[in-house]
Amino acid sequence: MHIFQHVPGKNPVFLTMNKVLCCIVPVILLCLTACSWDKNQAPGTVPVPTAAERKNVSLLFGIPADSFNIIRGKIRPNSFLADILKNYGISSTETDAILKNSGGIFDVRAMRANSSFTAFTSRDNLPRLRYFVYESDPTLFYIFSFNDSLHIYPYRVNPVTQIRHASLTIETSLWDALMSKGLSPELAVDLSDIYAWTIDFFGLQKGDNFKFVYEENFIDDKSIGTGRILCALYNSPEKHVFAFPMIQDDKESYYDSNGNSLRKEFLKAPLHFTHIASRFSSARMHPILRIVRPHYGVDYGAPAGTPVYSIGDGTVISATSEQEPGNIVRIRHNSVYTTAYMHLSGFAKGIRGGVKVKQGDVIGYVGSTGLATGPHLDFRFYKNGYPVDPLRVEAPPVEPVREENLEKYARIRSVMTGLLNSFN
Repeated sequence: MHIFQHVPGKNPVFLTMNKVLCCIVPVILLCLTACSWDKNQAPGTVPVPTAAERKNVSLLFGIPADSFNIIRGKIRPNSFLADILKNYGISSTETDAILKNSGGIFDVRAMRANSSFTAFTSRDNLPRLRYFVYESDPTLFYIFSFNDSLHIYPYRVNPVTQIRHASLTIETSLWDALMSKGLSPELAVDLSDIYAWTIDFFGLQKGDNFKFVYEENFIDDKSIGTGRILCALYNSPEKHVFAFPMIQDDKESYYDSNGNSLRKEFLKAPLHFTHIASRFSSARMHPILRIVRPHYGVDYGAPAGTPVYSIGDGTVISATSEQEPGNIVRIRHNSVYTTAYMHLSGFAKGIRGGVKVKQGDVIGYVGSTGLATGPHLDFRFYKNGYPVDPLRVEAPPVEPVREENLEKYARIRSVMTGLLNSFN
C-alpha cells in the first residue's frame, strides 16, 4: 500500500508514492482544502515531538523524562483515584486539594477501568510522585502536578494524518476483503454509508472491486483510527460508481461523476399526525406496564385508520403481528438504514415480507394493537442496527451539484479521478 504523510505546518513527506502522485499531490491538497479539510492545530493542542526531538530533549507529555523514574500502569476495575495515588505516597488531603485547586478540570467519575496511566517519581533516596498522567483518550491526557503548586492541566497531542489508498476485490464480503488486507473495519461502515443508496451491500458479487483514498490518524507509529474517505470508486460488471466529496450549503456529501448526489432523502414523518405523544428516550415510564424502560422511537398521535407511509424506498423485511408492538412493518432501506412502524390497525394491500416499496407508499394504518393505550404510530429508525432518534436524523443534501459550484466540482473530480487511476 502506498502512502504519503501530511504533518500540519509542513510540506507533504512522501514515503512510497509513485511518480504520478508526485505530480498531482499539491493539487490534491488544494482540493482537500476546498473541501474544508482543516489541519490547523486546535487551541491548546501540543504537537507530537518528532523522533529527533525526543532523542534530544527526552520529553514525555512535555515533561523531561530523564529526570524521573517512569512507572506505567492501567486503572484496575473498581479503583479510586485516592487509592491509586496513595500507592505513590500521596495523602487523601493532597488528592482533595489538587482536585479543588483545579476547578473541575478533571472529573474523577470519568476514570475508566483499563485506561493507562504514567507515574513520574523523583530519583531521591525517598522517591516522591511528581507527576501522574491519566490517559483519557489517545489524544487527551490529564497531568497531575505534585510540585510546589498542586494542580491538574490537560495535555493534548495532535495526531499525524497519513493519506492512504487501497484496492479491494470481493471474494465473500467487504468485511472479509478489508480483513485480508489488514485494514480497519471502520472502513466497511464508512463505505457502506457513502454507497448505501447506490449499492446493495447484501448483494455484492465475487470480483466486485472498491478503490478508495482515506485518512488514517497516528500518534507516533500507533494508529488511532481512520478519518474521512476522500474519494472512492466501485466497479462491477453492471456499474461503475465514483464518489467525490464536496461541501454545499455547509454540508459535505458525496457525488458521482455527473455531479448527482449518492443519497436519497427520507420523508420527515411517515404520516399526517396531530401531535407527538412521546419522544425518543432512554428512560420512559411505560403507560401500560408502569415501569421505566427505554423508548427508542417517536409516538405520533393520529386518528385510527390514518394512512402510514414508507419514509423511503426499500424492501419489506416483515409484516407481522407481535405481542407488544402489535401489527408491525419493518423495512430495510439499504445496508445502513431500517425502519419499523408499530401498533398498526392493519397492513396495506400487498404488504408482506420481500415486497419492494417506494417512498410514500402506504404500508398500513394507524391503530392501537399490542401494548397501546390509544391509536398512535410508534415509529422506529435504525442506523447500522442501532436505534437513533427519528427527529434528530439529519438528512444529507440530495440535490445535485448546483451550477455555480460545477467548476469547483470539476476540478475536484479531475484530481480525484487521476488519483484513483494511479494505483491498481
